[in-house]
Amino acid sequence: MKSRQYSSFDRGIMALDSVLSGIVKTNPDREKRLYPGESHPEINFDANDKRHVSGLMRVNHAGEIAAQGLYKAQSLIAKDDKLKKAMQQSAIEEIDHLEWCEQRLKELGEHPSFLGPIWYLGSFGMGAIAGFFGDKWNLGFLAETEYQVVNHLDEHLKQLPMDDSRSRAILEQMREDELHHATTAEIAGANVLPKAVQALMTLTSKIMTKTAYRF
Repeated sequence: MKSRQYSSFDRGIMALDSVLSGIVKTNPDREKRLYPGESHPEINFDANDKRHVSGLMRVNHAGEIAAQGLYKAQSLIAKDDKLKKAMQQSAIEEIDHLEWCEQRLKELGEHPSFLGPIWYLGSFGMGAIAGFFGDKWNLGFLAETEYQVVNHLDEHLKQLPMDDSRSRAILEQMREDELHHATTAEIAGANVLPKAVQALMTLTSKIMTKTAYRF
């Protein structure tokens, strides 16, 4: 019997799945938080609203895949042991977000972004580059990333249908966590990134958002 020949895309998906599964499995004792949407009723979406909410949740799921790549790279390169542990802990907390977004997409009958390997590897690369400039710049990149995520979540919360409290509960809890990660990085001594770097990060984020929304 002929063995299946996997495409590069298939291999990328399997590699990403292996990485993310490994992150979860290497933290078997982590305390999973309650799914924020659990106590909120599902609503009857019209086709347009369902498509839009699915796109927003796909973007957020892609962002959480990127967060895993970012934290993984920065924790590997960080010089200070306390900083390494803090970033590893933040990555563990972000796994909750990843699982919540995936569950919501399943409830909506939709799929995560097909470009997951790109989001992970791209963020891993950016995190590694930031880390080479030292811990304070590493933290600065992290803080700026989290603040931009908070801004995205604010926009998504405005765009949700008013009666979709199930999705809203998820995004509100994610926003609270991301803001905490940003302020924690600042307290730890993060440098403020140059405006040009912030602008480049914003542009990159917009490209990812528009792409993940559809794919």
